[in-house]
Amino acid sequence: MVSPIGIFDSGYGGLTILHGIRQLLPEYDYLYLGDNARAPYGPRSFDVVYEFTRQAVHYLFERGCQLVVLGCNTASAKALRTIQQNDLPQWGGDRRVLGIIRPTAEVIGTLTQTRHVGIFATEGTIKSQSYDLEIRKLWPDIVVSGVACPFWVPLVEYHEADSPGADYFVKKRIDQLLRLDPEIDTVILGCTHYPLLMPKLLKYMPRGIRIVPQGEYVASSLQDYLRRHPDMQQRISCGGTAHYLTTENPDTFREQAQLFLHEPVEVENIALG
Repeated sequence: MVSPIGIFDSGYGGLTILHGIRQLLPEYDYLYLGDNARAPYGPRSFDVVYEFTRQAVHYLFERGCQLVVLGCNTASAKALRTIQQNDLPQWGGDRRVLGIIRPTAEVIGTLTQTRHVGIFATEGTIKSQSYDLEIRKLWPDIVVSGVACPFWVPLVEYHEADSPGADYFVKKRIDQLLRLDPEIDTVILGCTHYPLLMPKLLKYMPRGIRIVPQGEYVASSLQDYLRRHPDMQQRISCGGTAHYLTTENPDTFREQAQLFLHEPVEVENIALG
């Protein structure tokens, strides 16, 4: 029986997380679910994000996943804790759900010298203060400043990440963040779409400020988790495959996925809720 690692995102950005994980852990099977029909999650309320995420996780469990990674910052910020504390005990078994905020928080203290860290994220993630809370829990001396970037996801999904118009929106948010705290030397990309804006970010970010995408750190954290939980590792199938599910049009998903993965994918349409 195939028992893949589930990767969930509200849309396409989680594909950058999946890509990072598969680079490090290619031997496992993966099942990616994008709730594209109801994206974006960023502006939605905590209750709505929780309910949508709960439905997706339950669906992935029904498809054989023993371990699900919320490859979505908004879902990790607004739904992870409630699912772990309330839903997993009710669903029974030894299945697990992990997020992508804590792995980044764990490593950030080893990257910053000034102990001043910036975050670019969606409105929902910034308002939740999830990064602030996780970082301060682990690194109490670090000062955290965040800026919401509402236009960055559409820039990526409408294929405008390389356009001259993207320069304005990227530079504007960088300037805003550095006005908040000029001592920042490390910036977390707290949305999985944002690595696709890296050329623009590097163009306008002052030299000496480190930009931290999440993929490699989430992958390393997952590798460590499986090492520490051999029982879980043994329950995950090792076929080296990746399958894709979407709540939207499969053709649209297939086209957008090329932006993130640079390889053709086979996509299945499913319904949640």
